Amino acid sequence: MGNLVEQQREHFNKIATVYAEARKDAKHLLLKKMIWENFFKNKQNLSSSCKRVLEPMCGIGEGGQIIKNYLTADIDYSGFDYSESMVESATEENPDANITWADATAYEHSGQLFDWIVLIGGLHHVFSVSGDVVSRLGQSLHPGGYFLNFEPTQNCWLTRKIRQSIYNKNDIFDEETEQGFDLPDLDAQFESAGFEKTDQVYPGLLAYVLFYNPDAFPILNIGGKWLVLATFWFDRLIWRTWIAKKLSFATITLWRKKELRNEK
Repeated sequence: MGNLVEQQREHFNKIATVYAEARKDAKHLLLKKMIWENFFKNKQNLSSSCKRVLEPMCGIGEGGQIIKNYLTADIDYSGFDYSESMVESATEENPDANITWADATAYEHSGQLFDWIVLIGGLHHVFSVSGDVVSRLGQSLHPGGYFLNFEPTQNCWLTRKIRQSIYNKNDIFDEETEQGFDLPDLDAQFESAGFEKTDQVYPGLLAYVLFYNPDAFPILNIGGKWLVLATFWFDRLIWRTWIAKKLSFATITLWRKKELRNEK
């Protein structure tokens, strides 16, 4: 397991510059804005629960920005990543944030508990031990606290085969250390760690395929912003339906840590 973690760290250090630059693409940013605006619609009642925020495997720190933009700017944020290059990039993007170097697979909580954990596309980089990572991170969360997770997933043979082919052939991915999740398996990891699902949507449809990963698929990053708007409009119509659940390449889930119950 240790060798796989180190291999993934070295891989991400190698692609960190390309990854960070791709996240500045105008169409990519527009798509993310619409995804999160729609996801957090009618969730403003959660803003008061969001004071201390942890972002593991933080990349460029976009999870913290999501909370600030769509729930509340008044947060005490901490982030960490195992890639030194990503820590450097995240610090440059968020100079006032508390961002450090740490390994999620060896994470041990100490000190005050967090109200929210935000993990954007991190668990698939530690696929072989992701269940343990979810459990470790969950121990740092208040009972009743929230865990927001956005991961590459599949829920039918077609999307699974497409993803496997992409991971094998595209240098942005390291097929030996990262995989997309079968959605029932990912859900089960959170449920086993004591979480209950409060919301789940399936945005990994046409707009996601075209514009969410311009570093991996530059040939698909076509058209203008009008195409982002048009494709996302369609995706948004169906992203809570069974067909989206079957065909989506990614899932956003908001989990809530179960409250402790006093035994009688």
